[in-house]
Amino acid sequence: MAKKTRRIAHAFWETRDTGLVILSENWACTTALPPLLLGPLNLAFSKLERLSPVDCGRYCRYYRHKNCWVFTILSSRYPQLLDRKVRVFLGGDFNHWGDAIGKPEWELKPISDDAETSYELRVPLKQIPTDGKFAFKFVTDRGDWLDVPDSAPNRVTKAGVANFIFNPQQTGSHIFRFHTSKDYEPVGNEKIVWRDDQVEEIHELPHTQFLTAAQTDQALGALVEGGSTTFRLFAPRASAVKVEYGRTADASDAVIQALGTEDGRTWELRVPENLDGYFYSYRIDGTNAEGTTHFDASFAVLDPYAKACLGCRGPGIIVAPERMPKVAQPFTPPAWHDLVILEGHVRDLAAHAPIDLSAEERMGYTGLRKWLRAEGSYLKEIGVNAVELQPIQEFDNPTREDYHWGYMTVNYFSPESSYALAPERASQIEELRALVQDFHQEDIAVILDVVYNHVGEPNHLLFIDKFYYFHLDGANDLLNWSGCGNDLRCNTPMGRRLIIDSLKHLVETYDVDGFRFDLAELIGIEVLREIEVELKKIKPSLILIAEPWSFRGHIQKELQETGFASWNDGYRDCIAKYVCGEGSQDIVRHFMAASPGTTRFAAQTINYTESHDDHCWLDRITERPENDGRDPTLLDRRRTHLMASMLFASLGVPMLSAGQDFLRSKHGISNTYQRGDINALDYNRRFVYSGTHGYFREWIRFRRSALGKALRVDGGLPEGYLKFFFAEGSSGAVVCFNADGSADAPQLVYAINPHLEYADIACPELRPKALKQIADQERFCLEGLGSARIPLSETNIHLPPLSCGLWLVG
Repeated sequence: MAKKTRRIAHAFWETRDTGLVILSENWACTTALPPLLLGPLNLAFSKLERLSPVDCGRYCRYYRHKNCWVFTILSSRYPQLLDRKVRVFLGGDFNHWGDAIGKPEWELKPISDDAETSYELRVPLKQIPTDGKFAFKFVTDRGDWLDVPDSAPNRVTKAGVANFIFNPQQTGSHIFRFHTSKDYEPVGNEKIVWRDDQVEEIHELPHTQFLTAAQTDQALGALVEGGSTTFRLFAPRASAVKVEYGRTADASDAVIQALGTEDGRTWELRVPENLDGYFYSYRIDGTNAEGTTHFDASFAVLDPYAKACLGCRGPGIIVAPERMPKVAQPFTPPAWHDLVILEGHVRDLAAHAPIDLSAEERMGYTGLRKWLRAEGSYLKEIGVNAVELQPIQEFDNPTREDYHWGYMTVNYFSPESSYALAPERASQIEELRALVQDFHQEDIAVILDVVYNHVGEPNHLLFIDKFYYFHLDGANDLLNWSGCGNDLRCNTPMGRRLIIDSLKHLVETYDVDGFRFDLAELIGIEVLREIEVELKKIKPSLILIAEPWSFRGHIQKELQETGFASWNDGYRDCIAKYVCGEGSQDIVRHFMAASPGTTRFAAQTINYTESHDDHCWLDRITERPENDGRDPTLLDRRRTHLMASMLFASLGVPMLSAGQDFLRSKHGISNTYQRGDINALDYNRRFVYSGTHGYFREWIRFRRSALGKALRVDGGLPEGYLKFFFAEGSSGAVVCFNADGSADAPQLVYAINPHLEYADIACPELRPKALKQIADQERFCLEGLGSARIPLSETNIHLPPLSCGLWLVG
């Protein structure tokens, strides 16, 4: 059977009411106007006109004029041409590409003296073969090839390189401009339809700013109100949407009904029945064209607005609003400068808790609740006032038993179902609410780690609209700056709304106190600003933290002018080097002073030396082979104490990872995202390394006390607040806090020597003899150390090897 030749080769919007249709070469010579309509509603155009050869050249970059070919570009498209200092040449298959540089016969010339003008080259017909198609491009005299825009109808990409295609059979008669009626508002789901008595051919208009601007203000999800339930889904390019709902999770009793749409974007069905507790999913159909969509009517799509779901594949669970009332008396978290954060994983914290728990309870919320409330609870014992829980939004672990860090989210509203005792009844809602409430009763704020830069598998949003929800490359494949397979398009109206609506839900329903945004660089500054504005309307004291990087870039400096704090990876890396004797005086100056230059106020830096990612602290610095710190050396332990003193003395917000205080090891393994056996905390190490555990606790208690107020700067850092003294030729340091007396707090002096030799540091203005030592590298005593104090003279502090100290002034 002969292959059918498509009539329409390409089409795209120019403005909100005009666009271009390019016909294939076999249909280019017809004198009549083509039978084109605007889908999906098959509307007639108000006007359809054939482009002139000159207008055609504007898009294809060439056209025929009498006995020559005219190649043309606009200088406004290429800013490097505006100063007239750069010459431009035509290179292609017909003249050996770069060999054309410098040859007058291939040079384009400006046609006027204006800065923004056209550059043209007229080439006699005989100089370019007419027996085939050829690739061409424009190149400067400096050897820079000018880019080929996506909108060029004759653009082709091969081996990652884009070129224009010259086709002598197409002379301009194949391009048409359409005009829509004045009252038509494009939404991005439009199609060009060729319809005659022989064929109907549909060509999707490319995903443009009209599609990515599409939105709805209507409430979305499965909405129960009184005796009715409304299903509503935003799917801007779907041709059909059905909902499947029933009392059983396996859909054995499912009812299937079609949703309707009035605006072509939002689909809706009202069922005159209260379906609270029912399971549901969507089936979405549409035209798959050009790789920008991924419709599959056989795939059960989990509603992105489902308030609970049963696993990563769904189904969603319909939840009546009575089960999700807004919190009546929200908790007020500590001020940012007073925070001490513990990062932890729900299952890691509960798995080996030394209390009586069932196997099911150890897997989630209830086990963690009981451990939190138990006598001798680690979470209370350590003394922090905030926990940062790794992701608890529904993620893509295949079964309930499978362990996962949670950074592959599939639904942003539902608490993770595998952490619940009865997920089929959506008990995760009540269990998470109770867990957060219990933390609040212990005066501990709850920060959630959230992942809005990519999604997990299955990728339900992909089946709703691939281009609308995800960044694509030139071949319409998913971009992957996250390193997780896709990058969420956060800046579309409904992408932003999905993020903000789900965050509001977590704050209003669960009384969450803050969020840490994974790979926030991919979310973007503008969206982060909008998140801040909208969430602080609900909870002004909300804690907002960004992981300010991705594989694409780093935005810590850009975040200075926002209300976000940032994870400080520089602190993590440099402090590890410093306590091993490989650092510098600059490390002390910079990181103990809240990383000036990257922060606007002191609490804008989250200082940490270990998180869930990469090697844990001990494995990073251990002397043991293969980074395995399970059996730490005395030097490993001493360096850990030096690090702890520095972490809690540094201005900014200190964060430690659960178990770091009792020398947790990950057995030398860097990435343990699916290793629950290794990540689960071994609380017995608290007893084995009780001195280290106690040392962390005492530093935390001091930092949070009135005596430690000088370490908690509220706002920007006054000039003169810190004063540094160093040993010559050494990174050993003495730091005075509140040196200028600007804070209503006791002055403090901190000193550290990470080297194997003594550091004699002159600091006469501190009058060392008058200082009261309250801590060293092993001990902490607010009444003052009674023996083995660090030697002081009238002018100097004499620091022994691998030591630190803390003194009260006066």
